[in-house]
Amino acid sequence: MATRPVTHHRGLRCASLLLACVFAALFLTQCGIGNEPAQFTKEPLPYALDALEPCISAQAMDLHYNKHYAGYVKKAIALTSGTACGGKTPEEVIRMTAGDAAVAGIFNNAAQAWNHAFYFKVLKPKGGGEPEGRLAEMIDDAFGSYDDFKEAFIKAASSQFGSGWAWLVLKDGQLAIFTGGNADTPIAHDMLPLFCVDVWEHAYYLDYQNRRAEFVETVLDKLANWEFVASQLPEDASPAAGEAVTEAGDEPAVAPEAEAEVTEEAVEAEAAPAQAPETTHEAAPAEKEDASHADQAHHD
Repeated sequence: MATRPVTHHRGLRCASLLLACVFAALFLTQCGIGNEPAQFTKEPLPYALDALEPCISAQAMDLHYNKHYAGYVKKAIALTSGTACGGKTPEEVIRMTAGDAAVAGIFNNAAQAWNHAFYFKVLKPKGGGEPEGRLAEMIDDAFGSYDDFKEAFIKAASSQFGSGWAWLVLKDGQLAIFTGGNADTPIAHDMLPLFCVDVWEHAYYLDYQNRRAEFVETVLDKLANWEFVASQLPEDASPAAGEAVTEAGDEPAVAPEAEAEVTEEAVEAEAAPAQAPETTHEAAPAEKEDASHADQAHHD
């Protein structure tokens, strides 16, 4: 007779414990904290590894896509598991971690994973040349002509010191050129990415050595997927005459050593200073040897 109350109380305790676990799980899920990582996946390459030859060799593309990009994705998944970034989209993770030195490793890999996925989409075999339609009109209004845009973009990309990215973005309804060091991305600055060229040395050094400007010009002339770029424009975007600007992030978002530590297994990102808001300035004159030789130290 005395065993029934004991059994009953044990049952209540088990039920209470189970209920507490359920509520805890719901709470963690609501907060975005759990064992699941953020929503990073290695996106399929839109073309074969050798499809961009002779502009970009299959060897360079294989290294870029299957080693560097894959490494950033793998590391982003590992770093976001069990954090407040769990279950978030890459864009959400970038905005959550931008400018926070305490989570610079997450930002570095998240931004690099997103940047690379976008970069591979803005390229296509037999692309390049001048765009058409609304995009062409917006470029003409913002920069004067496509040739003027091309000159400004190559100059900005060549002048980016060390590793980084050159972007065509939409900022406050107007086209602009944005350059950022290391993993910096327009998403962290409330700008809409439209087109980009990766100027980390792993993107071009096998094929172009230190001739960064030649690589960027080749992308514009022969590989740019302007149809994809145009598809990124909001429906209400329209030409608006005004002086074109070149934007640049002030602080690097990725530690310089990150490039040297990209391996087949993972990317070991280092902490970096918090980002500061970007400033508007004219692109600096291109340095000798296309300014890209500074990146070479990352491989030593």
